[in-house]
Amino acid sequence: MRYYMLNKPGGVVTATSDKFSKTVMDLFPDDIRKGLFPIGRLDRDTEGLLIITDDGDFAFRMLRPEFGITKRYFFRAFGEINEEKIKKLENGGALYGNGEAARPAFLSDIVLSTVEADSGFIPEEDRAHCLKNPAGKTFSAVITVTEGKRHEVKLLLKSIGCKIFYLQRVSMGSFVLDKKLRPGEFREFTSEEVSIAEDYRKIFIDLTKKEQA
Repeated sequence: MRYYMLNKPGGVVTATSDKFSKTVMDLFPDDIRKGLFPIGRLDRDTEGLLIITDDGDFAFRMLRPEFGITKRYFFRAFGEINEEKIKKLENGGALYGNGEAARPAFLSDIVLSTVEADSGFIPEEDRAHCLKNPAGKTFSAVITVTEGKRHEVKLLLKSIGCKIFYLQRVSMGSFVLDKKLRPGEFREFTSEEVSIAEDYRKIFIDLTKKEQA
């Protein structure tokens, strides 16, 4: 089994192949990428931790919602944050676009800022418009979630009247993004990370056997 940690850059698609766009697998040399696939997906504009592997059992273990694998994201968002909004997220009261209630999510490391101070992180196509209100409120934080639904973090922040303009996944389960990896760079798992992956895999296989018994 092979395991890699990738610091996904913005602008690439999380897929094994795509006719029109560069994918995360295009970041790997041909002699490495054969048989590999990404675990889950990150939006095109989202950066950060992405695990690449050929281990299907491990991938299923990481993705199955009943296991409640925690994922942590660092983000920057337009809008104001307050205790009421934080409690709404923590109580599972935040709603997705279809009106479905979300599982509890938790914010930490909150830092208040302004559009002007955060302008370097705003997408270039939106920057000039946003800077018309340089004193507009922004903030950064780390959010911890367990569902893994599509656009989950963006929808959660939208539900409390905020809009994310920068998003980076920093951890998934016990795996933490290596700060030495620049966007687009990858490395093999360390021996410790391989051991953790094997433990995750064993739990999934044992559960599958019990379900089939």
